Amino acid sequence: MPLDYRRFNGPEDSISYKQFSQNNSKNFNELFSDVIDDNGIRKDGRALEEARSLCMFFARTDLISQAKGSAYIELKKTKVVCSVFDPREIMHQNEYSTLGQIFCEVKFAPFSCPRKRRPHAPDAEEKALSVALRKALEPTVCRHKFPNFQIDVFVYILEHDGSCLAAAINAAGLALADAAVPMYDIITASSLAVIDNKVFVDPLEAEEYLATMNSNNEANHGVITMSMLPELKQIADFRQIGSMDVDCVTNAMNVLEKECEKIIPNIQQIIVLNVMRTFKLQKRLDEEAREREAALNEKMEEWKALLNSG
Repeated sequence: MPLDYRRFNGPEDSISYKQFSQNNSKNFNELFSDVIDDNGIRKDGRALEEARSLCMFFARTDLISQAKGSAYIELKKTKVVCSVFDPREIMHQNEYSTLGQIFCEVKFAPFSCPRKRRPHAPDAEEKALSVALRKALEPTVCRHKFPNFQIDVFVYILEHDGSCLAAAINAAGLALADAAVPMYDIITASSLAVIDNKVFVDPLEAEEYLATMNSNNEANHGVITMSMLPELKQIADFRQIGSMDVDCVTNAMNVLEKECEKIIPNIQQIIVLNVMRTFKLQKRLDEEAREREAALNEKMEEWKALLNSG
């Protein structure tokens, strides 16, 4: 395996000291008491049904100048940046494809995860997130508009504090809209965690970790991420990890549908502000062009007068 010599790598078979710390030796009940108190309030002060997208949401576009479209989304400590590039012809393909393809790559920053340092080479989780992102974006993009071409979507997770897949999908949808890629609708995504039949909307990293643990009982537990097209009322992708019964999954889908509809006004506001900023920039450029043209015409008249007088 190639090593990144720009930083100290350490031996490949080393074990982090955090595995032997007091926090890592806690059992399920102790970890559950850390994420929620007796009053039903989570560690960051939110209620169980409260999402970070309502009070801790920040996003912007035009972050990467080299990309056709880019977006940055921040959900408190979850920070994701996405870049979209121009369609390019699919390399090394023998057959003609009537539908364009979407290439997605999700990468964690080495310092992004609180539990371990990410390696330089892509691991299994990054590959799984890349596949999930591609499956979520394929029903959204009008792929018949660019046959035999592919669009590259790169997502870089700067900090991971839960719901990284939902944040990546939201950032990718905003970046595609910024790149003027034809889409059926703007895609939004949300996630929730189920821990002992309790539903945590927009979970933190500690809540996701606890939801995927085996609590040695028959209670529902796991993480669900759903992306949908709000205007068309269609589900683009559904991803479930864990064990849940039918009633729990049905209730989770209803909750996630409402959360996805709550995100769309924020995305629409950012797109409108981006369009207004573009119009103002174009207006200023047109005014500067007219001023330069007027100055050039004035100079030409002076030269003509000098030539006629001579």
